[in-house]
Amino acid sequence: MRSMNGVGESLRESAVFNFDGAVTMVIDDSPFSLELTAQALLGFGMKVRHACESAAGAIAILQNHPVDLILVDCEMPGMSGYEFVRWLRRSGLDPNAYSPVIMTAAHVRRSKVSDARDCGANFLITKPFSAGVLLERIVWVSRDNRPFLEVGDYFGPDRRFRNEPWPGPERRAEERRRTAFEKERRTAVEL
Repeated sequence: MRSMNGVGESLRESAVFNFDGAVTMVIDDSPFSLELTAQALLGFGMKVRHACESAAGAIAILQNHPVDLILVDCEMPGMSGYEFVRWLRRSGLDPNAYSPVIMTAAHVRRSKVSDARDCGANFLITKPFSAGVLLERIVWVSRDNRPFLEVGDYFGPDRRFRNEPWPGPERRAEERRRTAFEKERRTAVEL
């Protein structure tokens, strides 16, 4: 299976994961989907501590309780999953603003993938999903070490998955400063 920094890698059969203490929240306006997701998670030994049928209910809980993983449906009445993730990332709630978020969607078009990426979600999976795919994505987001970035109105994990060098000019100020510093240091050592 093709890999992109771990994305799409199959789990080894000998892998052992302990999700016993994980505080998990599932947000879905469909009681059926909410129950199916909770049952899939329970199969991995992960209990859903907070099951919410709306983003408003989730917000009330997140303001007082830390959560380790959030699964949220993209399309919900009232506040959509995209709006919820934007709120979460900008909420200032530490550590919840940095919690991994896996979005779920029944119909995925390229625009939904872009919307999920641009709102600050870690990953998007399509419904119906298999328990194996859900487990792979949970393990992937738990291993994800991309830094959180604040760029314009975006706050969330770095949207780039690849570590390949960018062929164009560097636009990130921090990287430009680091490059200039390294160049000055090399010049001083050569003198």
